[in-house]
Amino acid sequence: MTDKDEQMEEMLRQGFKYFNRFMLLMWRLGLGTWVNIWPAVIGRIMVITHRGRKSGLSRRTPVNYTIIDRDIFCTAALGEKSDWYKNMMKNPEVEVWLPGSWWVGVAEDVTDSEMRFPYLRQVLIASGFVARAAGINPHTIPEDEFEVVTKSYRLIRIQRSEARTGKGGPGGLAWVWPLSTMLLLPLIFLLRKRK
Repeated sequence: MTDKDEQMEEMLRQGFKYFNRFMLLMWRLGLGTWVNIWPAVIGRIMVITHRGRKSGLSRRTPVNYTIIDRDIFCTAALGEKSDWYKNMMKNPEVEVWLPGSWWVGVAEDVTDSEMRFPYLRQVLIASGFVARAAGINPHTIPEDEFEVVTKSYRLIRIQRSEARTGKGGPGGLAWVWPLSTMLLLPLIFLLRKRK
């Protein structure tokens, strides 16, 4: 890998880091369904809560996904370099925030499965612009080329085990909306009276 490639990879990682923070905020504000309103363009996005392999702390990562036969599939495009992937392989019990639901599940790497390429293609189709930004058109790329460009990708299956509800899930900051409404409405009325 050349210095230029390493710099580009680092810029990409930093860009995704900021994008991920924004996505987490949207989910915490209760806007997960809205984030997924245009999947053909923006992609289907879920949040995975996983445990840090070294720290033991809870971590959240937004990723693209698809559902096939009730199981959730996602991919680590940076392969085994991805911290969230390493964390899930060390501690496979995860939580997933899907639009409209919250689940506990078990993650496993199924990259060596015979269904790897068709399932991986479905995940990339569900990623919207992200696959195209990586130079892959999952709808049209020939199978042999697809195998080459996704060689380092890891395919992860999450088998859902139980639904979750309560505190600590998606929408944990949704209280902001009624509070801001209560604060802004009187201000709007005051400004209208002055006119």
